[in-house]
Amino acid sequence: MTFQEAKVYGEKKLAQSQIEEYRFDAWYLLNFASGLTNAQYLLHQREPMDDGMWENYDRLLDARCAHIPLQHLTGEQEFYGLAFQVDRRVLIPRQDTEVLVEEAKRRLMPGMKVLDLCTGSGCILLSLLYGRNDIFGIGTDISAEALEVAKMNSGRLGVDASWRQGDLFEQIEGQFDLIVSNPPYIPTEVIEGLMPEVRDHEPLSALDGGADGLDFYRRIGAEADGYLTPGGWLYLEIGYDQGETVSSLLKEHNYEEVRVIKDLAGLDRVVCGRLKEEL
Repeated sequence: MTFQEAKVYGEKKLAQSQIEEYRFDAWYLLNFASGLTNAQYLLHQREPMDDGMWENYDRLLDARCAHIPLQHLTGEQEFYGLAFQVDRRVLIPRQDTEVLVEEAKRRLMPGMKVLDLCTGSGCILLSLLYGRNDIFGIGTDISAEALEVAKMNSGRLGVDASWRQGDLFEQIEGQFDLIVSNPPYIPTEVIEGLMPEVRDHEPLSALDGGADGLDFYRRIGAEADGYLTPGGWLYLEIGYDQGETVSSLLKEHNYEEVRVIKDLAGLDRVVCGRLKEEL
């Protein structure tokens, strides 16, 4: 079978298993299995694949047909221009979360201390610290397995960060100039209806935000002032319908300049606020 025939075969196989992005996924897995770049594929598409390469590609297609996430098959996901290792231990970084990173970066100044709650793969904290050696950052997560992935990403990106295992602020001391978080925010009853790639293959603890999806926002809103410097900023990723409620929570807990930031699709994605300097 030629590379071109293999690509068509992969598209048909994935489409039959109701894989939404079957064309992209077929090409991406062929690229991963063969090691060919786009340019190389165009040059060699009518040449036959060797047996080992074909078997690897077909095995990857079978796994994708079982709705195993593409990123778990390739072992990485690009986020904010960086390649992060991902697997079943962590939430796969989403492009929407880049909005949080982009907005929080505007607040960074030399000498700042940054805290990332529910750090998972470490993608938010490491993206903020990447290329800088003048900022100190800590990532915390309740999952020891997630922190293993975050530490590996820290090493592969060459970013110096500290990590703590604990429930939100449980193992945290001192004050920070900036606190960021993408906490679990999906209502419990909604999880069962999620696409199988998410429901069956990503950690439940990174998804479940309680009955109304707001459990972690209530806790962070009530506790963060004990760890923020006066005038420090809190940035939270939210669900598309949680902007008004989370904004109200922050205002109730002495935050000012509270605003909701939309993502590229025009949906509410981030809520931020500045802790009042005089409480």
